Order: sequence, then structure tokens, then C-alpha cells
Amino acid sequence: MFSLHGIGVGGGIVIGRARRLEASERDVPRYRVIETQVERELTRLETAIEVVRAELQAIAEQLPEEGPAEARALLDVHAMILDDPALVDAARDSVRQHLSNAEWAFASQAAQLAAQFEEIDDAYLRERGRDVLQVADRVTRVLSGSRARVHPGRDEPSIFVAEDLSPADMLALRSAVGFAIDQGGATSHTAILARGMNVPAVVGAGLASRLIADDDWLVLDGEQGIVIVAPDEGVLSQYRHLQAVGLREREALQKLLHVPAITKDGTRIRLCANIERPDEAAVALAGGAEGVGLFRSEFLFLNRRELPHEDEQYEAYREAVLAMQGRPVTIRTLDVGADKTLARGGAQLAQNPALGRRAIRYCLSQPSMFLVQLRAILRASAHGPVRLLIPMLAHGHEIDQTLRLIGIAKVQLRERNIAFDEGLPVGGMVEIPAAALSASLFVRRLDFLSIGTNDLTQYTLAIDRADHEVASLYEPFHPAVLRLVAMTIRAARRAGKPVAVCGEMAGDWGATHLLLGMGLREFSMHPASLLRVKREILRADVTKLAPRVGRLLQAVDPLRMRAQLARLVAGG
Repeated sequence: MFSLHGIGVGGGIVIGRARRLEASERDVPRYRVIETQVERELTRLETAIEVVRAELQAIAEQLPEEGPAEARALLDVHAMILDDPALVDAARDSVRQHLSNAEWAFASQAAQLAAQFEEIDDAYLRERGRDVLQVADRVTRVLSGSRARVHPGRDEPSIFVAEDLSPADMLALRSAVGFAIDQGGATSHTAILARGMNVPAVVGAGLASRLIADDDWLVLDGEQGIVIVAPDEGVLSQYRHLQAVGLREREALQKLLHVPAITKDGTRIRLCANIERPDEAAVALAGGAEGVGLFRSEFLFLNRRELPHEDEQYEAYREAVLAMQGRPVTIRTLDVGADKTLARGGAQLAQNPALGRRAIRYCLSQPSMFLVQLRAILRASAHGPVRLLIPMLAHGHEIDQTLRLIGIAKVQLRERNIAFDEGLPVGGMVEIPAAALSASLFVRRLDFLSIGTNDLTQYTLAIDRADHEVASLYEPFHPAVLRLVAMTIRAARRAGKPVAVCGEMAGDWGATHLLLGMGLREFSMHPASLLRVKREILRADVTKLAPRVGRLLQAVDPLRMRAQLARLVAGG
């Protein structure tokens, strides 16, 4: 018996037999072709691309209506990658110019493109490199004649173990009770889809696919991110008990779905959801969200030949607004930059993407592109309450420039007689220490603030949590981080402006009492976390929490801070 550790997804405990899946294509053959064989290789490549496109289409058509809302969207992302000129055209050029065989040309270009994604600071965008590799794997499998990764099921509950899994592969494995995946993080499409399928998973499990044998009994804990291999009877008995307890807990949580989020002392709290695509808005609403606190707009811009036009963006934003049925939708403007080229002729790779021309810096450097997005968001505001959120602010002049461009976008729409909300609220994300320290200035110019605790932690501690060599030093409860969060909340409340937390801290039920004691009244998180956080809100008494949190924030030792936080949660 031994255990493996990774990132838990979806929650819950499952017990089943290991089903190992074939590894991705590692050794793609490389050889030169002669001039007369070039057209044949190009035809082979085109045929393979069309076969994969048809496979993705067939999987989409077979999806049940009650299936996860994310499924079709993720399949669409992979289909769009098949049209990406940075991948497909470059592979064709490699065949023509270097006389490369089709397999090698496509796989090598995919590797280069994925390497560019690896340089991106944003965890969600960095994970998109894995999507490119997953698509390339499907294409090279077709070219090599090695197609099958998924095998017929067995009668016993199956936990599928793999180096990596594409959304298409996961959807073909809907009978699974769990997944253990070597690669991926909390924002990978593997994790997103596992949550949507409501199937416990452990991603980033390292060498799981190499250490686990087919037919091994596994215990998978999607809450703690643990996979226990070949457990003995004592461990099995313990986890069967925990499994039953967890089931009862989930049933109890469901009873809170329509219960207002009000603390014991009568303080009303707003619980919102983070979404990445418009079709996730309906899922958020069904999960009890009172609005969308963060709608990432990047999905519209990635893996495509041309930037999305105004009408396309407008339709996507409108879909989310209508789905929320009158509840507010906060749309964040484009959060990419010089670290990722959006289309031909875009910016070049930055030396230090984390500190480069990204987010609002990038948008202000591309005013024509930015105005298109601003007009689309404004148009969507005619269909329901919309808030516009500016990412990665550091300077007051960035706010001023953005507000001027919003004003220009409004004038342009008026000239076209297009309706929009004249009073559209504009807010800023607090993601870097400079913004937190300048919060009192920001709230004078903005209508609301939203704290992105993921980036705030990384920039405060100079830690990239995706870098395994320093990930252990990533500590969102570091005293410096918590003081910056508290400072921001305090500045917004003094100014009478709304403030939310939309980073992972908002969905961490262990931090709920802490944030309430700081004065936070709006949380935004993954829909799967809403009910657990609501349960903690219902147990809390803000009048008692505020002075205790004030004393806790005086701590300077992270270990002492953790100990005090544990007592705070236990004491409610």
C-alpha cells in the first residue's frame, strides 16, 4: 500500500479498480520525405485533421442533454485548435520546406506552441498549452494508426489512470467513478470537466500512471487530493465510512440551495460564481449563485486566426447576461498580453511575462481592439445588469485611460443608436500589492473593487504556484497577503463601495470566517464551492468574528497565523 498526492477536484471519495489508459504518443517518428512525396504527406495531414474534427463532432452530438455544460465548450476549444494557423499552417510549411513527415511536422509545431503557453503567468492560460498537445496527440494517433486509448468497461467501478486526458477522452469515459491524472492543475480542462461531470478526480498526481498497475484497488479522495493504491482492509473500512459521511454531507448541503446566505447576526452575504464561458452561467444559477462575480473573456480570443468581432463578443456576453435572469454579471476585460500572441502580427513573447505588457496594459496599447470589446460589453448591458472589471491595475492613469476609452465606446454606440446601460459600473481588480496599497485612491475613481487573491499572493510572495520547485512556498494565508486583503476591504467599505474576493480564497470554506471578519460581504467562486461556503456563512456571527480577526491580523509568523485561523474556524 502507498499513496500519491495531487490536486483534488470535485470532492468526494470513491473506491474502484484502476484502469490504466495508454500513454500519449511519446516517440513520434521523424524522417525526411522526398520532393515527390510532399503532396502525399500534406494529404495525410489534412485527412487526419478532418478525422479528428469528425470525432469531436460525433462526441458532441452524442452528449446527453443533461450532461455537463462545459462539455460542448471544451470540445469546441479543441476543434478551434485544428484551425489555428500557428499550428496547422506551420505544420504544412514544415512539410514543404523541411521535407518533414506529417506526424513529426504536426507534433513538433504543437510542442513549440505549447512551450509559448508555458511562459504565460496566468495559470488558466498556461494550461491551454496542454489542450494543444492533446489535440496533437489525437492527430498523430490517426496518422500512425494507433487510435484507441479507451477500452471497454468492466462490471466493477473504474477509476481511470492516465498521464493526461483530453476532454474528448473523458467524455468517452462517462462510466468512470473517478480519475487519477499525472498532469494538470486546478484550471486545466481536465479539472474543469471533472467538476462539470461531478466526478471526483486527482490531477497533477505525478507518476500515477507509472506506479499504478491495472486492476489495483484504489481509494481516491477528491477533497484532499490523495490516491491510495492497494489499500488494506483497515484503510478500506475507514474510507467506506468517510464515503458514507461525505454522501450524507452532500445531501445536507443540497438542502441549503435556496436558503439565503445570512449570518447568525443577520448580515446578508452575496455569493456569486466565477465562469469562463457563457454556457456556464446557467450552471452557476442552478448551483445557487446570486450573480457572476467574474466572467473571464479570454476564451473568445484564444486559438483562432482572427480576433473576435464585436457582434460575436456581444452575443457571448448577452448569452451569459440572459442566463442569469436579472442577476448581475461582472465581465472582466481581456487578461492576456505580450506573453501570448492572440493573432498574426500580435505582440512578441515577453522576457518576463508576469511583469510585462499584460491585462489592462496590453489592452491600452491596443485601443482599437479594446474598443471593440468595450462596445460589446456595453451592448450586453442592455439585456440585464452588467459590471465591467479591469484586470491588473497598478496606476491611477490606467484607470483614467480606461474610463476615457469607455466614454469613446459610449459615443460610438450612441451614434449607431444602439442601446446600453449609461450607468454601467466600472470596477478594478486588486491583484498586485501596489493596487492594495492604493485602494483608497482607486475607490474614488471606480464603482467597485474585486480582489484576485491568486495573483495577489503570487506577486506579494514572488512565488509562481505552478512552479513545482517553489510551489510549497505559495501561502495565501501569509500575514502580508492577508493584511493587503484586509486593507483593500477596509478602504472600499470606508468609501461605501462594493468589494468582492474572486480568487480561490473565496471558495476556500476554511477562509470564510476570516473574510467575514475582515468585512467582506461578497464572495465569487467556482459554482461547486457555493454551498460549502454558504454553510460556513450560516454558522458565522460577524459581530464576534470582527474583533477576533483584528487580533489575528497582528500575527507576523505564518505558522502562528495558521494556528489562529484554525481556532477561528473551529470557534465560529
